[in-house]
Amino acid sequence: MSFEFLCASCGEVHQGMPSFGVLTPFSYDDIPPNERATRCTLSTDTCTVDGRFFFVRACLEIPVQGEPEPFSWGVWVSLSAESYNQWLEFEFIDKRSHIGPFFGWLNTDLMPYPDTLNLKTRVHLRDDGIRPFIELEPTEHPLAIEQRQGISVDRVAELYAMVMHDPSS
Repeated sequence: MSFEFLCASCGEVHQGMPSFGVLTPFSYDDIPPNERATRCTLSTDTCTVDGRFFFVRACLEIPVQGEPEPFSWGVWVSLSAESYNQWLEFEFIDKRSHIGPFFGWLNTDLMPYPDTLNLKTRVHLRDDGIRPFIELEPTEHPLAIEQRQGISVDRVAELYAMVMHDPSS
């Protein structure tokens, strides 16, 4: 039987573990749209701003209690130039999980949580082209706590409702 949950907002039963993500880093979005073509490079997994700020796309996974599959946030993390260049060197190598981890700063504002920008992270490469895994520094930030302790199915339903049914969006 596949994962299902009762949405806390619409009352419908949804199938499958939800995951949410953003297409661009916060720092990219912060650049005026008419300047992005000259100041930024953007692919599905990497971004540079002004040739001196470097970002990679990754997965911040939160265990769901009693479930084999995690709840996942697609996020962006900033890396140093040295780490970014090493990332590029191994980006398309199948067996790369032994490289790193890299220190990074979260560069995604995750709406249901208090300020998530610049949380300290470790970026862990994964094999076979799977996007890297983000490990948050073990702080008292609610997102870091959820990553360490896991969340309930009810919390999955609550997060889904906040993202999919937010009246302000």
